[in-house]
Amino acid sequence: MQALQVIELFAGHRPDGQPVVERLQVQVLDDDSCRLVKSPVFVKGVASGDVVKLVPNSQEFEVVKRAGNLCIRVFSRDDIEALGEAITPHLEKLGGELDHENPRFLVYSIHVSCGFQQIEAIFNDALSQFPNSQWLYANVYDPNDGTTPLNWWNEFLKPE
Repeated sequence: MQALQVIELFAGHRPDGQPVVERLQVQVLDDDSCRLVKSPVFVKGVASGDVVKLVPNSQEFEVVKRAGNLCIRVFSRDDIEALGEAITPHLEKLGGELDHENPRFLVYSIHVSCGFQQIEAIFNDALSQFPNSQWLYANVYDPNDGTTPLNWWNEFLKPE
């Protein structure tokens, strides 16, 4: 396995218009594309295991290959530790992973084959006990409009 490297990807703009970049650990592949080691906290449209190609002379990227993982973000106005304790064991039973944690957010990766219904039930049930918290998919909807489904998962869910 090749050594891990850090790349910077464009994550959006601050309220003052300044660009925001996120530093992500990747495995650089032979063709110079990069496999994400963990799901990002701020970059939209990708998850752990996805392969991206950097656009030269920028922090923009294009997705080359999807790994099939959903990136799910949980935010809270309160300390999030108890919420993490309520969600993490259920996701780990399904093969999901907690990629990032701090006092106000959690970022999970879980394979789409676990099923949207089952995943959503876990988050909705847990968050019903934490009214100052919310969750969202970070790579299910178009990053530009936030509502158009990307539909990349159809390839992973189609019957063989």
